[in-house]
Amino acid sequence: MPDYKLLKDQLKAFLDTDPFYVPAMSNASALLWEALPDINWAGFYIVRGDRLVLGPFQGKPACIHINRGKGVCGTAWAEDAVQLVPDVHEFPGHIACDSASRSEIVVPLHDAGKNVAGVLDIDSPLLARFTEEDRAGLVQFAKELEARIYW
Repeated sequence: MPDYKLLKDQLKAFLDTDPFYVPAMSNASALLWEALPDINWAGFYIVRGDRLVLGPFQGKPACIHINRGKGVCGTAWAEDAVQLVPDVHEFPGHIACDSASRSEIVVPLHDAGKNVAGVLDIDSPLLARFTEEDRAGLVQFAKELEARIYW
């Protein structure tokens, strides 16, 4: 199991240096990429108008735009709720940016007004890769990020 407290502390150190969302999310995705085993994508989508736009990430090239309510990321945004999906092929409307992905977790990120301003998205080539412990750790990681970045 990853040490989510250490990841949060490392993220905090980067945020102390510069809380602008581009370097913050770039380093956050790199931290997750290095620390989480069995993942094939870790990154962010940012709300722009009526869709999510690809932000900083680690992994293969990804979908650039995702509509609100579409796929796992768009659903997390529309419902303002973490999506922990054991098998993406069973998720209605799943968007297959990488056909190797089998499970996914998406955590909404909020701006200072508490509106969903983006999502943290992590994919794995393994079925049921993400656990409730991952959910709890990633929610805390995301809270540190959203509390300190500026958009």
